[in-house]
Amino acid sequence: MGHIELRDVRDDDLDAIFEMMRDPDAVALAAFTAADPDDREAFDAWMSRNLSSPDTTVFVITENSGFAGSISAFTIEGEREVSFWLPRLAWGRGIATEALRQLISREPIRPLFARVAAHNAGSIAVLRKAGFAEVSREVAYAPGLGRETEEIVFALMPAVDGV
Repeated sequence: MGHIELRDVRDDDLDAIFEMMRDPDAVALAAFTAADPDDREAFDAWMSRNLSSPDTTVFVITENSGFAGSISAFTIEGEREVSFWLPRLAWGRGIATEALRQLISREPIRPLFARVAAHNAGSIAVLRKAGFAEVSREVAYAPGLGRETEEIVFALMPAVDGV
């Protein structure tokens, strides 16, 4: 793993993010994805909403200044959540773990939640390494699989007594 940083999304990042989020293997792992990962118009509208929302922070993950994924924090139904997505070449190298560590150091709200498909062992490991703990499970329709699947909700709780 090289030097990992988070930086603001630039217009010239959008093609790389779109391509990364269309990878069929990644879509199957993430499961809870866009209904049509190949719909560029829907992707552009979604990114525009996210980048302009005061409740959403989106960063590009870089490794040695090169594109290595995206990570975000956002509010849904009053709860703060995080999400990350890396291209296949960055999987299993500690990049997501370091990026998540950097994001949660910037994100003061606790509890901080994350949702992951139960079959996504890599993302589960990243969340656990960052101190997230499982709080619930539910079954929901997963567009990336075209069927219902189990989703695990994780939470990073507030520190107790400054610990």
